[in-house]
Amino acid sequence: MRAISHALILLACPLATVSAQSTWTNWETPPVHPIEITPDGNTLLAVNLADARLEVYDITSAVPVPTISIPVGIDPVSVRARTNDEVWVVNSISDSVSVVDLTTGNVRATITVGDEPGDVVFAGTPERAFVSMSQENEVWVYDPADLTIPPVVVEIFGEEPRALARSADGTQVYAAIFDSGNATTLLGGGGAGGTLGFPPNVVNSPQGPYSGLNPPPNDGAAFLPAIAIGLPAPPAVGLIVRKVAPGTWVDDNGGDWSDLVSGPDAALSGRPIGWDLPDHDVAVIDASTLLVSYVDGLMTTDMAIGVHPVTGQITVVGTEAINEVRFEPNLTGIFIRVHLALAAPDGSANTIVDLNPHLDYLTSSIPIADRDLSIGDPRAIVWNAAGTRGWIAGKGSANVIEIDTGGTRIAPGTPITVGEGPSGLALDELRSRLYVHQHFDGSIVAINTDTLGIAATVPFHDPTVAAVKIGRPHLYDTQLTSGLGQLACASCHIDARMDRLAWDLGDPSGAMRAFTGNCNNGIFLLGPPCPPYHPMKGPMTTQTLQDIIGKEPHHWRGDRDGLEEFAGAFFGLLGDDAPLDATSMQEFEDFLATITFPPNPFRNLDNSLPTSLPLDGHYTTGRFAPAGQPLPNGNAIGGLVRYRLGGLDGGLDCVTCHTLPTGMGADVALVGFSAQFIPPGPNGERHHSIVSVDGSTNVSIKTPQLRNTYKKVGFESTQLENTSGFGVLHDGSVDSIAQFVAEPAFSVVSDQDVANLVALILSFSGSELPLGSLNDITELPGSASQDSHTAVGVQLTFDGVNNGDAALIDLLELLQGEALAQRIDIIAHGIRNGEARGWVWTSLNLFQSDRNGETISIDSLRIDAAAGAEITFTAVPLGNGVRAGVDRDEDGYYDRTELDAGSDPADPTSLPGPLFVRGDCNSGGSIDISDPVYLLLYMFAGGQTPDCQAACDSDDGGVLDIADAVNLLDYIFGGGASLPAPFPGCGLDPSPGPLVCTQGPFCP
Repeated sequence: MRAISHALILLACPLATVSAQSTWTNWETPPVHPIEITPDGNTLLAVNLADARLEVYDITSAVPVPTISIPVGIDPVSVRARTNDEVWVVNSISDSVSVVDLTTGNVRATITVGDEPGDVVFAGTPERAFVSMSQENEVWVYDPADLTIPPVVVEIFGEEPRALARSADGTQVYAAIFDSGNATTLLGGGGAGGTLGFPPNVVNSPQGPYSGLNPPPNDGAAFLPAIAIGLPAPPAVGLIVRKVAPGTWVDDNGGDWSDLVSGPDAALSGRPIGWDLPDHDVAVIDASTLLVSYVDGLMTTDMAIGVHPVTGQITVVGTEAINEVRFEPNLTGIFIRVHLALAAPDGSANTIVDLNPHLDYLTSSIPIADRDLSIGDPRAIVWNAAGTRGWIAGKGSANVIEIDTGGTRIAPGTPITVGEGPSGLALDELRSRLYVHQHFDGSIVAINTDTLGIAATVPFHDPTVAAVKIGRPHLYDTQLTSGLGQLACASCHIDARMDRLAWDLGDPSGAMRAFTGNCNNGIFLLGPPCPPYHPMKGPMTTQTLQDIIGKEPHHWRGDRDGLEEFAGAFFGLLGDDAPLDATSMQEFEDFLATITFPPNPFRNLDNSLPTSLPLDGHYTTGRFAPAGQPLPNGNAIGGLVRYRLGGLDGGLDCVTCHTLPTGMGADVALVGFSAQFIPPGPNGERHHSIVSVDGSTNVSIKTPQLRNTYKKVGFESTQLENTSGFGVLHDGSVDSIAQFVAEPAFSVVSDQDVANLVALILSFSGSELPLGSLNDITELPGSASQDSHTAVGVQLTFDGVNNGDAALIDLLELLQGEALAQRIDIIAHGIRNGEARGWVWTSLNLFQSDRNGETISIDSLRIDAAAGAEITFTAVPLGNGVRAGVDRDEDGYYDRTELDAGSDPADPTSLPGPLFVRGDCNSGGSIDISDPVYLLLYMFAGGQTPDCQAACDSDDGGVLDIADAVNLLDYIFGGGASLPAPFPGCGLDPSPGPLVCTQGPFCP
């Protein structure tokens, strides 16, 4: 059945019928170091993130000339040349590093690494490879001379180390901590009591600087802007404070909360005395001893890193957030600044440079010509050998700026405008060329560094769907969507995710908003009706934009019916000249609808829940054992049982509100005694429930999804040092997942119970969870989740030495089982018979090759692998296999078939001549089990005449008979028989639609 099902998938894209690249999955993964020049200066390397390839160019003519395109892992984000011939490519979704041999144009080894690897550099004597693991908060160190040696793991105290650099002498490695934060944290003040035991409402404390007034003023003794006349009293809320010196914590009004955060009264905020948020920005690793020190206090988000070649200073570019400032009118257009930091590796001296010196941040909008001078969302920095000139790429501003040795912009009035999404830079001083990797445009731009003009633009194949290309600018483009040109939605929703901060975007001068949503599902009388929304809502953490379309209403409070209601934010928050128009908002929505959650790092590879998950970094809360002790391993299956039955006091369950598989509230309501779907919102959006008793003074709160909760870690009230100042709940006030599930509302009975629930929440994304029913009002059906099977991206390379490795064979068999269950597809790439080839799995033992009509068994692929002819298998999302494995441009002509015919497999408009596939009885474009079935139906059951009788005449006998069907079955399942050469003179019509035989003695 699997073979027939896969045949139907193949038939969905018949020859010459292009589906606009509909089989491409978007995780919106950002590049880290996507471009590199080999040491000899002759070859340019660039990752093709969307197409999962390494693009190789000859640059000896100062114009990039494509030479080879090499398949690597899924979502390659970084490339580094170890030698002129050996290249390492870091694959974020595959959790792997591809070691590429440029002499063979093939992956010679695959290194399986931790979750979301970011970058690699080579340093030390003897040389070692340092690979950053952003989700693991680690750097793994390998011996490149012997990849069988397990890596040494270096722990990094910071959230998401990504970009790497090395000192000029190779003795130190520098890791930029992407989500370093800015030493801000949340003081509790919005707890309603009873439901939540943590955090204490310290803002209400008479020992605070405002004697318990909540919310406190932000402008001396007053509010700025002033509270609107007639506005009801605002709810008591939490407050953001910032560390401005060791042990000194203040709010945006200068109120000093130090004693209550880390001083003698720290217990009033739920913290131990001495609690701290170090704000590490760069980890400095000694390449010999692997000891780690830190450079602190540079910026909020450390996006890219380099090293000044003369001074040896670490140079970091990124953004600085002023989230401690309250209220949207005070933040409009100015809440993000773009910074360059120059820091001594020992942390002794830091210089911070604003890369937009023409901005004074006293206004939210400037003329468009001045906005065009701004740089936004900086993602790359490179220096010339003398250190006199540097270049920085603005991913959001679509430009490149020049700086001098001290970081000051050279000719600030003339940034170099390039294409969309510049994310990497490589400098060729010999030929006066600066190469720019344009992620969104899918191209390489060559800038003449003498004239600063664009010398060439070279596109590479980009399967990104049109909805993404059209809608992306509304998220990222800082000059298109903001009043100063330096920020965009992506400044906080970084890469469509979050900045791990809370912001108070209330407005004292605003008006009340009527509640029109679906309160409490209409099922349980859990509390009072949901009241209107107050414009002073207090701090709320940035939410991810992954899979939000179709899961309305939006915002923590559910106070926006759909994405259309955010059009005004482009004017009111970003400072643009007007709200975004309806057409643009629809483009934005279509783009966001493509974004998928990546594979969950905590589930088993068959996507099942773990039963003994180590919970490093998660601690007891004090409800049972003393606080601050490591939690035991968690059983997520046991957590799921608790989640579905008996998880809440009062007879309810966690799943009653947080439905499976997303954790969101249900989109059904009780009408009489039956559950019915909530009617669509005013713009057709799909509305979900809002609750009125979540334990917060913000009474009307949408039941939130839980699929990215595993990213909200690092704030631990029981530990002295923390990597984040915000945790879970709408305002980030509850420090940890363990603290939340141990709240009084949950009927856990032990720390093991807590650990099991923590394990479940960490493993939440990945779907395949029990679904509710309209007939069970305690466990209603939840909306479908747009996420990824855990095995997606898994890779294994057979190289002739390890072809019989039992562990690798077991892993390959596991992937086959998941493919058989139609949860994933499997592809393979490598060298066979001296040719670069590709394959896609079609049945339990067969792979369709990139030559139409040619198949091979999986065992043959594995066993025949050899040094210089390695074969790499990769698990890809279901439905992605044909495009990713054998048909890059999805025109129905497979890649090697096109190369044989002289056409371009990466260009859907470049087609070979008529295609004839011997044995393809039903003209499906390949040979599979449906072909003999089709032939037998024709012969014995009165089926329709085959499209091309010559193709069905597989034994070349001149007639269609049982021998042809036997021959086909032997070919498919026997692994031995080969089919005759194409019948002379029989061609096929390549126009859209089924293959039709157009000439030859057996054509109908």
